Amino acid sequence: MAELRGSVAPERKERANGWVRAIGTQLLILVITLGVAEVILRVIDLRYLRLDESGTQPVYAHDAELGWFPIPNSSQTYTGSRTVQVHHNSVGFRDIEPQQTGKPTIAFVGDSFVWGYDSAQGERFTDLLRGAMVNHRVVNMGVNAYGTDQEYLMLQRFWERFTPAVVVLMVCVDNDRIENSTNLRYDGPYKPYFALAANTFAGQPVPWSRHLYFGHYWIARHSWLVRVAISAYVYWKHPPLRLPDPTERLIRMMRDMVTAKGGKFLIGLERSDARDEAFFKAEKIPYIAFDGAEAYPTHGAHWTPKGNAFVADRLKQFLADNGIAP
Repeated sequence: MAELRGSVAPERKERANGWVRAIGTQLLILVITLGVAEVILRVIDLRYLRLDESGTQPVYAHDAELGWFPIPNSSQTYTGSRTVQVHHNSVGFRDIEPQQTGKPTIAFVGDSFVWGYDSAQGERFTDLLRGAMVNHRVVNMGVNAYGTDQEYLMLQRFWERFTPAVVVLMVCVDNDRIENSTNLRYDGPYKPYFALAANTFAGQPVPWSRHLYFGHYWIARHSWLVRVAISAYVYWKHPPLRLPDPTERLIRMMRDMVTAKGGKFLIGLERSDARDEAFFKAEKIPYIAFDGAEAYPTHGAHWTPKGNAFVADRLKQFLADNGIAP
């Protein structure tokens, strides 16, 4: 009996050693496979997995209500069709420091065309209007890449700060409707959205995008494989949505908010668009289109300095025609 037990023990030991070797071999294969995959991902250098392709630049921070918003007092050098210096004031807008002047305020709300993509400060149409309309306070409330939904929420947030007498919503024909119909900005940051069926905003608090995870966690900053896993998790947790276009509803809501507070609501249209213009006419919203404004051929066809001057001149006349004298 003792001899039998003695013969079984080495067999068990050998079997255990076999399992250890098998597991070790599999782990080694796994480590080598992951290492090779990591190297391949780094060599391929997928734009989708890069740290700096977030859809918003480093001067922007995550905002649970708006999706993103400029960091107050932030500055950077930004290159699109040209290289310009960008600075945001203490509120977070790319504008001069706000002051209480006692003058009636004209607030321009919009996306990169108002913010001034490819424009240096001093060249934008709001800068030019400020010099021409000395009896008014001109405020630039543009935020890069915003949709009309975010612009409405942003205007609501800052209304008491600026109490505008006039709000000019600058509508981008190229992408406003696309941006208003989704919860995700070009595979980058998430954003709130307006659900027409429920007649309310949704997607708040706005979730983190995969790029926020990339930048926040050390292991994600240093491992492309981890970024793949994070991307899969984020899109499983918060899948991209395609929604019914709420643009007309959002513009009505903004118009009603402004007029209910005693302000005047006007529209600036990047370029002529039959659908938008038919809606503005039906709603009796004064508007002007900026066909003919010179623009750069790349990076979204934003206005050149000459184009901004053209827009400023058209706006001066448009404002005067609507009782806001330059």
